[in-house]
Amino acid sequence: MDRPAAAVVPADASLQPRVPGEWALAGAWTRQGIARLARALPPSPATAGAALVVDGSGLAGFDSAGAWLLRQWLGAEAGQARWQGWPPAWQALMELAAATDVAPPAARNDGGLLHRVGSATLRGVRQAQAQLAFIGQAALAAAAVAARPRRLRWRSVLHHVQIGGFDALPIVLLMSFLLGVVVAYQGAGQLRHYGANIFVVELVGYAMLREFAPLMTAIIIAGRSGSSYAAQIGTMVVTEEVDAMRTLGIDPLQQLVLPRLLALAIALPLLTVGADLAGVFGGMVMARTQLDVGFHEFIDRFGRELRGSHLLVGLGKSLVFAAVIAVIGCFQGFRTRASADSVGRQTTLAVVQAIFLVIVVDAAFSVVFSRLGL
Repeated sequence: MDRPAAAVVPADASLQPRVPGEWALAGAWTRQGIARLARALPPSPATAGAALVVDGSGLAGFDSAGAWLLRQWLGAEAGQARWQGWPPAWQALMELAAATDVAPPAARNDGGLLHRVGSATLRGVRQAQAQLAFIGQAALAAAAVAARPRRLRWRSVLHHVQIGGFDALPIVLLMSFLLGVVVAYQGAGQLRHYGANIFVVELVGYAMLREFAPLMTAIIIAGRSGSSYAAQIGTMVVTEEVDAMRTLGIDPLQQLVLPRLLALAIALPLLTVGADLAGVFGGMVMARTQLDVGFHEFIDRFGRELRGSHLLVGLGKSLVFAAVIAVIGCFQGFRTRASADSVGRQTTLAVVQAIFLVIVVDAAFSVVFSRLGL
């Protein structure tokens, strides 16, 4: 029995001069065959008014990709070229390409300041819409987990509580202690002029419990945990682990977003309480050294003048801040594209947006509490 003849693989496209004004084409002028020639084309022909002859008798294949490359190389000579030895079908394709005007790429027009502002606004609106959709999907995933709590990975929750909470405790306590020292020190000079040294208690208490402790703790956690969430999920997107989870029927929101959100909702209020204690202690130390207000006197007035509602206000803020940081970090992680550069870009966006929104939400809380008299 005869063996089938082996398929002949056409050679790569080539373009060679024969005599002045005549060029010979050979090989496969197809999408695969022109790859090497496209990187090393000879200079465009110049015939000084004479008709250019293009010999196609050596062609082993020809398609629209080859016609486009030849049209680009011929340039202004394409309309006067004479096609010699071409098969009729390929000659018709080349004549059609030669009759088409190829315009140079248009120069990019930024459109001025108004155009750039409008484009940035549209991008912001589209991102806000995508973020609202993400929040809705996370809410649906949370409802599904609430119906079947065994779906939640509690070990992952505890892991993220340790990383985002316990491991951040030293820097949070140090920052809050120094902040309490600064608040008391800045107020000491003014209170001493009026003989109102004892009011440093209210100054430190209100400032730390209601504002500085929850806000500064949230900013630190946004830099630590928000960036970590975006980088971790973004890396999983790049390595296609998220796609693999969807292929296996595992909801990435339930496995990646909800444990981080719940962990931060637990860790951030606890960190805020620690920040309150460290900040008040820093104020006590400075009050004793600068205003002669002893520890016992400070604690006694602190217990009489400051109500528990101030502590609850700070804890309520911290819960909202935790949701903002976790949602922004996870959202930006899922928006990562398949490149390492995209991971870094989305991580930076997660930190910047989380800190910005935390400050905006804190300002909104201040306005609302002022209107409510809280």
